Amino acid sequence: MFHPRRTLRALLIPLAAGLALTTLPAQTASAASTLTNGGFESDGTGTATPAGWSTYSAAGQNSASFTEAGGHGGSYRLTHWSASAYKVETYQYLSGLTNGSYKLTAWVRSGGGQNSAYLALKNCGGAEQRTDLPVSASGWIRIVVPVSVTDNQCTISINSDAAAGNWLNVDDLTFAAGTGGTSIHGADISSLAKSEAKGGTYRTGSGSTGDAVAILKNAGMNYARLKVWVNPADGYNNKARVLATAKRVKAAGMKLLVDFHYSDTWADPGAQSKPAAWSGHSYSQLKTDVYHHTYDVLNALKAQGTTADMVQVGNEINGGMLWSEGSTDNWSQLAGLLNSGYDAVKAVSSSTTVALHLAKGGDLSGTRWWFDNAVANGVKFDAVGLSYYGYWHGTLYDFQTTLDDAASRYAKPVFVAETAYPFRLDSEDSHENIIDLATELVAGYPATVTGQTRWMNDVASIVEAVPGGRGLGVFYWEATWTAVTGNGWDPTDAASGNGWENQALFGYDDRALSSTSWFSHR
Repeated sequence: MFHPRRTLRALLIPLAAGLALTTLPAQTASAASTLTNGGFESDGTGTATPAGWSTYSAAGQNSASFTEAGGHGGSYRLTHWSASAYKVETYQYLSGLTNGSYKLTAWVRSGGGQNSAYLALKNCGGAEQRTDLPVSASGWIRIVVPVSVTDNQCTISINSDAAAGNWLNVDDLTFAAGTGGTSIHGADISSLAKSEAKGGTYRTGSGSTGDAVAILKNAGMNYARLKVWVNPADGYNNKARVLATAKRVKAAGMKLLVDFHYSDTWADPGAQSKPAAWSGHSYSQLKTDVYHHTYDVLNALKAQGTTADMVQVGNEINGGMLWSEGSTDNWSQLAGLLNSGYDAVKAVSSSTTVALHLAKGGDLSGTRWWFDNAVANGVKFDAVGLSYYGYWHGTLYDFQTTLDDAASRYAKPVFVAETAYPFRLDSEDSHENIIDLATELVAGYPATVTGQTRWMNDVASIVEAVPGGRGLGVFYWEATWTAVTGNGWDPTDAASGNGWENQALFGYDDRALSSTSWFSHR
């Protein structure tokens, strides 16, 4: 939501704080239409104001900004650090720019803990654009900031508002024509229908009871993910339920991802059990089963005017699907099953995107092994989806490396099919939460609403930074799975609990969390 007053204030504060932001750089000899010394190599170490750059601190803490050895590409980097609390900005003013779309790219590291630590493009003619620095104490992370220059000028700004000992590194900045942003700001809401049926309620942030789909849409969500089970024991997440929820999704103006598990229950790297109705079927029959089930669900969606925009053929299929016939122990058979699904999707709607989905989004070698085999066996797909849970799947550096590699190696768009983060550690129900200890968390991301918000924004920023514009976006898992008696994890056991309510996007008071603001990431 646009707040003119807040935006104006954000622009006026730095202006009032020091005219240096506008007047001084224009008089600097290095003010130019191209970024100067983006790699901080000109001065060696120890300079508070590197060549081409200016430093500003309202409290006279310019010394908190300095160059030092240990660059990303070259020998040196820019660092913000002080032994006492500090606020400092390192900036460069560009003038004589041709108006148009530009993108700042930078390599960054941060120990976390700051009140704020971000890159910004401002005074460019429109609204200031910012990207927060993800917390990554060892590996360098690439982030981008896109902007529309309409006034032939722009200021590139590196900002810290930090506690004593907090630090960041920035290096190898480039400013060139380009665009940014992501198209998918999504969430899995497969739990919703059963939650509502069992008495679950959803409220706006201010406490008004409302429709969860509308509440999430109003926060910026634009894509819903719904799983399909073949014949689940509880009668939810089957064809009929998916059709009903899909109507609500499309009526809200959102897009739809349909996630086929090809099972009666959860399918993931540890379990890919065949639906009971397909047990005993030959491989040849299973190929037909996959085609018919996929076609049946998608054609019914199309017939009611809610055609799927994207489809996952399988869920977290690191070990294959429909075990044992479709295991990765038999790639030619797995390929046949996947292509059967692909063909069914395209028979219903040629424009629907077909994604293949793996877990372990920080596992570069495992992701390469899987997709190299898929390609070698002629598997057809349009996009790569990865689950990335930071407390299980490696560092943000590992995640970026894996995601970028998948995009370039297979020349396909990529997205995060699942990620999440806890906003608290305690349980609302009697079932122990899957993530319930501080020792399980990702360093720099506390189990608070703020930590959850930062996690989602930083994951989205890494997807936005995938080269070539191949980063589609992110799906949150699982936005609406609050603690509701009867809506536990086991479809065969009505008394089972929920180990995930501390990672929903609604709090224990059923109110939408302010972390839903991540849906409004560029």
